[in-house]
This record gives sequence, C-alpha cells and structure tokens, in this order.
Amino acid sequence: MNQNNRDSFSGKLGVFMALVGSAVGLGNIWRFPYLAGENGGGAFLIVYFIFVLIIGIPAMLSEFVIGRRGQSNSFGSFKRLAPKTRWYFVGLMGIFAAIVVFAFYSTIAGWAFEYVVISAKNIFVPPGDVDHAQLFEDFHTKALMPLVWMAVFMLITAFVVLSGVQKGIEKTSTILMPLLFMFLIIFAVKAISLPGSAEGLKFLFYPDFSKINADVLLNALGQAAFSLSVGLGALITYGSYVQKDNNLLKTAFSVSVTNMFVAILAGMAIFPAVFAFGMAPEQGPGLVYVVLPAIFEQMAGGAYYAFGFFIVLIFAALTSAVSLLEVVAAYFKDEFRMKRSTATFAATGISAILAIFTTLSFGPLKNVNLFDHNLFDCSDFLASNILLPLGAFFIVIFLGWFYDTKQTKDELTNQGTIAFKLFPVFLFIIRFVAPLAILAIFLKEIRII
Repeated sequence: MNQNNRDSFSGKLGVFMALVGSAVGLGNIWRFPYLAGENGGGAFLIVYFIFVLIIGIPAMLSEFVIGRRGQSNSFGSFKRLAPKTRWYFVGLMGIFAAIVVFAFYSTIAGWAFEYVVISAKNIFVPPGDVDHAQLFEDFHTKALMPLVWMAVFMLITAFVVLSGVQKGIEKTSTILMPLLFMFLIIFAVKAISLPGSAEGLKFLFYPDFSKINADVLLNALGQAAFSLSVGLGALITYGSYVQKDNNLLKTAFSVSVTNMFVAILAGMAIFPAVFAFGMAPEQGPGLVYVVLPAIFEQMAGGAYYAFGFFIVLIFAALTSAVSLLEVVAAYFKDEFRMKRSTATFAATGISAILAIFTTLSFGPLKNVNLFDHNLFDCSDFLASNILLPLGAFFIVIFLGWFYDTKQTKDELTNQGTIAFKLFPVFLFIIRFVAPLAILAIFLKEIRII
C-alpha cells in the first residue's frame, strides 16, 4: 500500500486517545490491582513506574519508529525496513500473539457483560445472601452464556474495526476514554470516603521496600510491558497511522504517564474498599469478579457502583481489544489486498475459533489440559509469558543493532525538525538495558530462573 493513501489518525488528540485506548485495558483494571496486591502494594507500584519510564517508553518508541517508518502492518513494516531478511517473522509473531490475546481478552470481557446484567438486576431487586465465589464458579463454568457474551464482545470489537481508523478506532477511544477516567475518579472518591479506607491507601502508596525481591522486580517489569501493549505489534500498526508531524517522544511519554495514572486510579478505587471491608488484598485474579462484588453488596448504593464498574471494565477491554483485532485485520488488508470488511471478518473468525476453546476451558473443556493447565491458562501463558517478551526483545534488538541508526534518529526527530537530546540514552537502553531486562522476564516466566 502506498504511504500517501494509507489511513491515518486525524491529529494529535486522535493519536493520543487511540494509543491510550490501546494501552489502557484489562492490564490496568484487572491485572494491575491483583499483581499489586500479591507483590506488596506501594513497593510494587514504585518499581512498576520506574520500569515503565526506563524500559516501557523506549520499547514503545521502538515500535512507533518501525510502524511509522514502515507504513504498514507489523509484518509488512519489517519487510520494508529489512528486505531480503527474515525479520518479518517478528511481525508474524506479533500477529499470532494478538490473536491469542484477543481470544482470552474476549473471554474475560464476556464475564464482565454477565456482571453488568447481574448488577442491573440487583438495582431493582436487592440480592439475598450471596456466595460470590460460588456465583462466579456457577456462571463461568457453564457453556451457553459465557459463549454468548464472548461473541457479543467480539462482534462489538469487529464493528469498531470495521468502521475504520478515524471513524471507528479513533472515535471510539475519544468517547470511551474520558468516560472511563470519569467513572474511575468517582469510584476512587467513593472508596476513599469509606471508613477504614486509609489502610488501603497506605498499602497502595506507602512502600515497604523490604517486600522487594527478584519476583517483585520481574512481575513489575512484566506488568510494564503488558500494560503498554509492547511486543504485540499493536503499536507498530498504530504507529503506521501516526502522521509525520507528530512528536513520537511526547506521544510515548504522555501515553505512558496516562496509563500509569489509570493504574493508580484503579488501585485507589479497589484497595481502600478492600481494606474498609476487612478483606485481604492478596486475592489474585479473582479480585475483580469475586471480592469486589462482595464489597459492592455491602456498600450503600453498591448495585449502582457495581453496574458502573463493570461497564468501565468493558470499556477498557474494548479499546484494547480493538487494537488487537486491528493488528490482524491490517495484516490481511495490507498483505492480501482485502477490503477492510473482509479483513475484519477474517480476523474475527480466526480469533473466535480460539476464543471458543478458551471460554469453554472452565466448563465443558475443563479436562482438556496442556502441561497441567486448561486452555485459557495455556493461551494466557503463551501470549503473556512467551510471545510478548520475545516480540519485545526482538523489536528492541532490531532497532538497536540492525536498523540504521541515522534512519531511527530521523524518524524520532521528524527529519531533524525537533530536538531529541536523549537519543544516545534511548539508543543505549534499546541496545543493552531493555534486551537484558526483557530476557530476564522471559527466562523467569519459562521457569529457567
């Protein structure tokens, strides 16, 4: 596809909203709170912030450079920047990772739809004595409704991608992101106002550095990469839609800071309430679907807050899922000259096949295991622990060691029209610091270290 007729975001605000939408997702509202709860709260938060700034932003910039320079999907950009080589396999790895993540994302987001319905019912008919762990177990181990809600989420995502870069991806993020911020602020204010909430704020913001160990460091580094969508090819694909006058450094910094801010808001909305009602923060992935509903039930007007919270969870999942589906759709559109509609439905169909297996892996397919894990956990492990770190590793290696340094600097300085005084620092990080840090995550996750 010619650079001159490639879709693009409309302007700086559109770029910012779309990229924030890609970064802000389940990683902030579902994954960050339970990881912070398991890894010491404030100490984890500080380490996570440091890694976002010194590893996450350079890795994000690397993907932006590849995408905007290559003016194509993650596969096509590598082909253009490194012709007659096999670097395009990194792009293919990202496309495969996007399919896998979109599949289990749709499973989790489908659960949120069910909880929106449950919360809406509770507004009109207050629930009796509810065992929330059993309620979640009874729902997500069934076949029909988890599949229905997964399909609903996938179809909504496909509709956004089908609508195009500006009218679909950009417009949706521009509408949903402010709503997400507003709701999270309301939830945080409510949680902080609860009696006993101060302990939750202390847990989140007061660092106990004695809690920091190798696992905390590696978990924080992994969360930094996961929450910024690094290694998936999404930032390469979105980077190809960024206009040439956009300052990539400012964009990466503002998106990363906003992403961290959302994680803080999510923590402020959750941990004060957890402590106010005498619950433990180390609840793992069940924090959102088991612990929080139990807390909402005990709050005045809790059904309304529960309804709003799960709507927010869907918003966050949707904007990230859109970027995942766009990675695959852009590949089909660019490389096979498909219409956007055909490419979108092809990408959705392939992802849906895998999503059926991940969704049913808690119920009818619960006995289908690989390496002693169900299909959902295997998909999560494959994407989050193998494909993402490997993708991020090869991306920074490519830009740091194999791609022409002058071309990289030209892209980051908009052909010398803006200053980038920290370019030597950036180059040092993507050549030495980021590869070693990402490699450490990978080795730890595959249980070599």
